[in-house]
Amino acid sequence: MDSISTIARRIVDSIDWLPAWTVSLIVLAVCTMAALSLHRVLFRFATRVVSDRDLFWRSLVQRTEGPIRLALVIFGLAFGISVSPLTLAQADLIRHLLLVCFIALLGWVALTVLHIWTTIYLRRFKLDSEDNLLARKHATQSRILRRVAAILIVMVTTASALMTFEGVRQYGVSLLASAGAAGIVLGLALQPLLKNLVAGIQLAVTQPIRLEDAVIVEGEWGNVEEINATYVVVRLWDWRRMVLPLSYFIEKPFQNWTRESSTLIGTAFLHVDYTAPVEVMRRKLQDIAAASPLWDRRVVNMQVTDLRSATMEIRMLVSASNAGRTFDLRCEVREKMITFLQAEYPHALPRGRAEVEGKGEVGRADTQQRAGGGEVGLIRAGAVAKPSV
Repeated sequence: MDSISTIARRIVDSIDWLPAWTVSLIVLAVCTMAALSLHRVLFRFATRVVSDRDLFWRSLVQRTEGPIRLALVIFGLAFGISVSPLTLAQADLIRHLLLVCFIALLGWVALTVLHIWTTIYLRRFKLDSEDNLLARKHATQSRILRRVAAILIVMVTTASALMTFEGVRQYGVSLLASAGAAGIVLGLALQPLLKNLVAGIQLAVTQPIRLEDAVIVEGEWGNVEEINATYVVVRLWDWRRMVLPLSYFIEKPFQNWTRESSTLIGTAFLHVDYTAPVEVMRRKLQDIAAASPLWDRRVVNMQVTDLRSATMEIRMLVSASNAGRTFDLRCEVREKMITFLQAEYPHALPRGRAEVEGKGEVGRADTQQRAGGGEVGLIRAGAVAKPSV
């Protein structure tokens, strides 16, 4: 390296017929071009090496392209300063700028390493698997902590770069010496940001929500699509997006349908007549669930859960592997059970009854409202009807 510097100085001294500032610009430009050319050669070589490997190695080379380019330019300019005929003030100014760039390079490298480490860590977990509870847990935790760490890296890098300037350093010392009211004002101004940053750390540790969790917030059902440093994006069932601050999930109640497992039990209700064959309907429900690809073969049950004046309430339970499949299975069970009753047991559909009393005799007439039909009944002339069960 010393021999290269000596040779470069001799070449620069040999062109003393040009002004010093012109020679310095030429030297710095040549060093910058040499650094960029070296980076291009190295990048092409690395791209060829990883061209037949998986996506991780290709993305690794692409992500480190910028930091390596900046590092080579910094070292090239540092070498150019050492051989250029610059004055002491000019050299100090350029060295200070290179120091700021070097601090920024360290922050950039830290962010790149953080991203690479997170990617390597999350490669073991697959979000597209059937039971992805563990994968969603680690993905949520890693992404929240990565964003918090990235903010801290940016803040430390910026502060370190600013502290290299004498004026800013003195201002920081004076601010710390009289930071009473200024600190309070700054804390109040940054309260929403700091509140959500702390909430992000709490979410990463306690994990009340995870990526792709099925939640009900503000009366809307959806899935957690993004968890950022200060807000959460919920993808609603009709493809709308609801954006909520991180602190919402710490301070307010909400429903999480997939907190412990993605498997859910769906409920479908029917109101039928008292003459409905419950045992036959229970067997039919089992047949409907067994024939459906949405059922996970775990839970299927039917119960009479309530008795009303004219109908009884039937609750049908079926389970599925996730919230979306559970909703579709509930709808399928309702539709097929209604079709079955209309075809095989039409008298089991809800109907109203009336008791008819005449002057000398008492008779009864049933009225029934069915799909596609009208009311059928018999009321004698001169009779007075009163409702009865």
